[in-house]
Parts: sequence; structure tokens; C-alpha cells
Amino acid sequence: MKTAVLQKITILALAAAILTFLAAAPPALQAEEVVVNAVGDIMLAGRWAGQISEKGYDYPFAATRSELLKGDISLANLEAPLARRGREFTDKKFRFLGDPRLAPALKRAGIHVVTLANNHSMDFGAAALSETMLNLEKAGILWVGAGSDLRAARQAAIMEVKGKRVAFLGYSLTLPEEFYATDSRAGTAPGHADLFVEDIAAARKKADYVIVSFHWGTEGSSSAKPYQQAAARRAIRAGADAVIGHHPHVLQGVERYKGGIIFYSLGNFAFASKGRTAVHGAMVRLRLNGASREAELLPLDVYNRRVQFQPRLLAKESAAEVIGELNRLSRPLGTVIESREGRHFVRF
Repeated sequence: MKTAVLQKITILALAAAILTFLAAAPPALQAEEVVVNAVGDIMLAGRWAGQISEKGYDYPFAATRSELLKGDISLANLEAPLARRGREFTDKKFRFLGDPRLAPALKRAGIHVVTLANNHSMDFGAAALSETMLNLEKAGILWVGAGSDLRAARQAAIMEVKGKRVAFLGYSLTLPEEFYATDSRAGTAPGHADLFVEDIAAARKKADYVIVSFHWGTEGSSSAKPYQQAAARRAIRAGADAVIGHHPHVLQGVERYKGGIIFYSLGNFAFASKGRTAVHGAMVRLRLNGASREAELLPLDVYNRRVQFQPRLLAKESAAEVIGELNRLSRPLGTVIESREGRHFVRF
């Protein structure tokens, strides 16, 4: 009897000691959760660039910086080269050239990785792209989706946090095709399935998580095109954990698919336009912990006639309205965003 009592006391004491150790242990020992934030389009060039530069390049991120810094890694779509030189590509309506001072401001805002796979990275040619990559490197920001040739454009950026490796890839499915990299030409990574399937499989061997960005869809349209869904699902089947879409400048639906998640468009983030189409965007917070995965959506007000180039987090009824619209777009994709205590989640 005494022996049994002593054994119980010993077990309880051991359990208490383990709990005490875990409570005092560093976060990396308590949990392996990796938090990745993703936001939409960043473009602070063009007609309104002067007004923004007067306020300073930290200004556009002042209202969201604290949220971005809550993640281990933050990803954005950089929609314009950051350079002082280049040869302008005149065979398109809108061409942008951003101030290199934006690069360190992005870093201070909490951005770690940007995708350059879009329809503006080559607006001022290979020289401006090269300068952009140099400016990002100086600022300590990784990039994907563009490079000095096709091989470089297809390279994954890999970050290690909490003992886990997260790989990022980026691809463009927008025009002009002259912006696509080739074996002998700088440019963006084209979103051809034979390329991204191979790249995802290679990244899967090196990383615990793989996140793929696509620049695709129709500007101003909240409906994802069939080719977007085909590419996104193919990427998930190839091994991607999440697909992040950019380019439409408005929100599109969310889809859970075979253990992964697809955000067809996050809309604008910090974008120098006063158009009336881009009203709401979203920040996505991916919480990745092995097989336990959750995405939190944080709705944003990006209507620049109101927020003046400084995206703001929405709350309460305003946020709920945006989530309601996202649910309307996502239900046909078999996905429902759940709301709990004013926060909005999708488990995948």
C-alpha cells in the first residue's frame, strides 16, 4: 500500500516538474507554431508618390506595422521596381518606378519576403530589376519570382524560424509575356504548371512548409477564373501548403483544398491609387504547426479617398461585413470562414 502511494506521489511530482520546466522553457521548446503573415499589393509610385514621400515611407505602414510584427515572417507583393534608372517599357498603359528608399521602410514595417512576379517588375527593364534586387538585399529583404534569368527567377527563398524552414515561390500569369524570364533574359517567373510543379517538389524536400504566390486574375473582378483554380489546386497537389493570389486589387474567395489553403486575391495593401474599385483588402495570418493549421483573416480598409494611402485594420461590424462578402465568394468553393469573438478563421 505504502509503495503504491509513494509511486503515485513520485509520478505527480515528476509531472509537476515537467510542467514547471515547460512553463519556463523558451517558446521554441513549448511549441513549433510558425506564424506567416501575407498581405496584398504594395505600389507607392506614380501620380501620388510625391504626396506619400512628403509623409515619409514609414507612413503607409504605421497603422499595420504592429500586426505585421506579430508574425515570424511577412510576405507581400511588391508591385513596382525600386530603382533610379532603367529603360521604360512603353508598350503598356501603366508603368511604375518606385523610390529605393521604400526598401528599408518595408523592412521596418515588418516585411521579410516580397514577390516580384507581377506585371510591373519589368516596367523599366532588366537594369531596374537588378537595382531593385540589390536594394532589397541591402535592406535585408528576400525576394522570389524574378531574376537575372529563368533559373534565378524560379529559385525559392527559404527562411528558418523556430527550427522550421519555410520556402516561398512566386509566379506571374499576367501580361506582357515580354516580362517573363528566359534562359538568356532577366524577368519574372512564368506560372507554367511544368515549372511550378517541379519547383514546389524541390522546395518540399528542403522545407517544412511551402508557400506559393501567383499574380493572376482580372483587375477589379472578385471572381476567380477557372485557370486560377486549376493552377492553385495543381500547386497544392504538388506540395504547397498555401497559395496566395495577387493582381485583381480586390478580394476574391478562399478555398480549402486537400489539406492546403488558397487565397485567390488579398486585394490591395499599400497602393498609390485613388481609384474607386479597391475598397477592402485582407491580411492573412497563417499558423502552421505540423498537421495543425489555421488561417486568420484580418480585413483592411484600403480605400485611399478615406485612408490616404495608409491601410487600416477594420473591426467589429465593418470587419464582419467584409467577412460576410468573403464568405459569399468562398461558399461556392466549399469553404466557410468562421467568426469567434470578433476574429475570423479557416482551419485547413
